[in-house]
Amino acid sequence: MDTQLDLIAIGRVSVDLYGQQIGGRLEDVTTFARAVGGCPANVAIGAARLGLKSALISRVGEEAMGGFVREQLAREGVDTRGLVVDPQRLTSLVLLSVRDPQTFPLIFYRDNCADSALCEDDIQEDFVASAAAILVTGTHFSLPQGARAQRKAIELKKAHGGKVILDIDYRPNLWGLGGHAAGASRYARSARVTEVLAGVLPDCDLIVGTEEELHIAAGVENTLEAVRSIRAASSAVIVCKRGAQGCIVFAGRAPERLEDGLVAGGMEVEVYNVLGAGDAFLAGFLRGYLRDEPHETSARLGNACGAIAVSRLLCSSEFATLPELNYYLVHRGARRALRTDAQLNHLHWATTRPPVPRSLCVLDAAACLAAAPPARRAAFEGVLAAALAQAARGREGCGLIGDAASGLVGDGAPLWQARSLAPEAAPDEPDGASLAVRLTEWPAAFTVRVAYGCGAGAGRAEQEPQLLRLAAACRAQRRELLLELAAGTAPDTADAMSRLYALGICPDWWLLPPLPDAWSRCAAIIAERDEYCRGMLVALEPDEAQILPLAAASPAVRGFTTGRTILAGVAPAWLSGQVADAAAVADIAARFGALATEWSAARDAQAPRTAGSTS
Repeated sequence: MDTQLDLIAIGRVSVDLYGQQIGGRLEDVTTFARAVGGCPANVAIGAARLGLKSALISRVGEEAMGGFVREQLAREGVDTRGLVVDPQRLTSLVLLSVRDPQTFPLIFYRDNCADSALCEDDIQEDFVASAAAILVTGTHFSLPQGARAQRKAIELKKAHGGKVILDIDYRPNLWGLGGHAAGASRYARSARVTEVLAGVLPDCDLIVGTEEELHIAAGVENTLEAVRSIRAASSAVIVCKRGAQGCIVFAGRAPERLEDGLVAGGMEVEVYNVLGAGDAFLAGFLRGYLRDEPHETSARLGNACGAIAVSRLLCSSEFATLPELNYYLVHRGARRALRTDAQLNHLHWATTRPPVPRSLCVLDAAACLAAAPPARRAAFEGVLAAALAQAARGREGCGLIGDAASGLVGDGAPLWQARSLAPEAAPDEPDGASLAVRLTEWPAAFTVRVAYGCGAGAGRAEQEPQLLRLAAACRAQRRELLLELAAGTAPDTADAMSRLYALGICPDWWLLPPLPDAWSRCAAIIAERDEYCRGMLVALEPDEAQILPLAAASPAVRGFTTGRTILAGVAPAWLSGQVADAAAVADIAARFGALATEWSAARDAQAPRTAGSTS
């Protein structure tokens, strides 16, 4: 069967808000981390991260939370053609916290929410036919419209060929059992739920659930009897998720004992949050199952993905990518507390960052802004942003480096943006505000730029502890780090880079001085120490035109920064009121645009050598 997609997941999607204070009541949580949630959305994202072509059929509201869901799914590579924007309803929300490894209070905000309005009209035949498999979920069979929509999808998939997968996904209070305060409940007897699910089982090719979910599907509270009952109704492969014990796969006749199934033992890890681990497991299992791997392989992938998920706080946004999964399968015995595994964490960060343009042309205005009167900084940064927007027309990859004390240009500008921090300001500000607090106030997409002196008298002993704290703060806030190696010779520059890597600092970007002899040395160090590094930027000025072709010829050089000569005349004139906004914008745009054009021409001449350098 020729299909465009591996999987279409159908049903719940929400914005999950996770309490960041661990060990307390939900009533006491003060800050939350945000992620896309809901079983089908989680599985679609997890599958996409593992290389499957996935899609989601659901609904979100016509508001900012719905926009976040749409944008995040797109960033993850999930096909959103089946995601309906509902102007009448709000996107579902979930609030949850972690009290201890067994207690996870949560509240579902789903009163007339967007995904609850999923209906038959949302199920398009050609879209369903384009996938090798569909995933339906138990929760949406609790809603009359949702049940009809999923039944339609099942019938279409049966008619067009392909697999039907059921995740039992039993949340009693989403079936109206237990009330709003019972969001954490995983099981409650219900003849109605059993009756509804009984009508779905015969049409499935794969049925996945915990022991309690198999109990509700079968209407019995003994796992062996539940498996036997489901087997009597369905020829589907049955997967029983058992948490830390792994899983058991039943692919043949009804078992005499649970051990007659394929028993795949769990992987020993420190549990941080079990919520969403079952969805991560299913994504991993489907990585094998939808590629016709043996069930042993599928189970191993599922168990590994579940183990990685329980070691982290969030659901979909912290699910494993394929490089993470492969690394863990090889090295999983090295560390039980996966949250402290530096290499696994680096792989996760590096393989889930948003993409950036192949080449960057960046106006470095940090020094100019820092020298400007505080009352004028924000306005001047607006002039700079307008100039870059003008220069960037028809060109991608323009950026601006400002100063941490200046006004912030909003995320809406189509620019790569960074802010400079002085190394001595990294641990704590004089007024007592910590770096982490300050960075929290920056727009999410802003990169942190900090300089590191390379020379012998550069004060490394004082800088390095601060840089370590800064790198940790950036990683904790999912913020990229641009590390400038300043004021050194070519050997100094390469030595400084090696030293910082040895300390465990892996910046996303390196900013190097215009020393061609240093670039090849540094490129070799990056290739050896961090294959996921974005690359190097080089500090260039228009009066250094002879260096620009050399930088463009280096595959590891991803772009340049400039600013000193471009801003030397116009900035003081604007700040003193001698030049109006429009004239300043035109002057900066022309000067910067000319250098960017020259860079692009030089880069295009090297296109065969740099075609693979996107990240």
